[in-house]
Amino acid sequence: MSTPSPQPANLLTVVNGVLPSLTAAEARVAQVVLRDPGAVAELTITALAEAADTSEATVIRFCRSLGLDGHRQLRLRAAQTAAREETGTDRRVAGGDIPVGADMRRIIETVAYADSHAVQDTVHSLDADVCAQVVELLSRAGRVDVYGAGASGFVAADLAQKLHRIGHTVFSWADVHAGLTGAALLGTDDVAVGISHTGKTSDTVDFLSCAQRRGAHTVALTNHPRSPIAAVADHVLVTAARETTFRSGATASRIAQLTVIDCLFVGVAARDGQKATEALATTAAAVAGRRRT
Repeated sequence: MSTPSPQPANLLTVVNGVLPSLTAAEARVAQVVLRDPGAVAELTITALAEAADTSEATVIRFCRSLGLDGHRQLRLRAAQTAAREETGTDRRVAGGDIPVGADMRRIIETVAYADSHAVQDTVHSLDADVCAQVVELLSRAGRVDVYGAGASGFVAADLAQKLHRIGHTVFSWADVHAGLTGAALLGTDDVAVGISHTGKTSDTVDFLSCAQRRGAHTVALTNHPRSPIAAVADHVLVTAARETTFRSGATASRIAQLTVIDCLFVGVAARDGQKATEALATTAAAVAGRRRT
């Protein structure tokens, strides 16, 4: 039985992912695409350049920044994205934005849309080969250190707790000083995982940089593959969450991160086999008496 080919990443996800690394002119093209991919699917290269107040050459550079061959492929991907965004969804919700004064029904629908699509888009764009490499590293690591600041810190703690339950030596640091001192003691048999939605959180970048200098294997989990944290990571796992108005550090980004964490954990547990099964049973039994009947 043949393995199905992975679906191409949602165009809006790709654009959001590279947006921080684009030039000002390319970013204007990106904003036109993000506002209305359906309209972009109908625009000539000249019309798109005019809409973004830039040149046709910039549009071509923008396409290449997305990994596309050119404007024709951009129009095709924009049409596919527009069709997907609008299927079974009110157009006013599909954009993912929440205007000032929005009614509660619209807020609920938009938040639900963003959260559910964060998982779908992340799964579609996640590189299975990179995940497999990270699982291998985590499985045989002497020690794993995980760091994330703010909302990403909760995700870091979740990964540490999961791996600890199946018998791996893992530390999750909530304080940057503790994280840096921990990273300074890592060696070539160890793994450091840095989690940052933006990829620009200086504490997390510094943590991973320190671990890399010590010779540890470094892994970044971020929404932006061209961000500073990616530059200091041996392996980059990319989420695909689109944060909306009023939702910086929103649940959507954490849900996307936790989806990747679950994939890694299950991968490690499956690789450990019976050892992981027994550890899960043992740890479950240890707390079973704490539940009231």
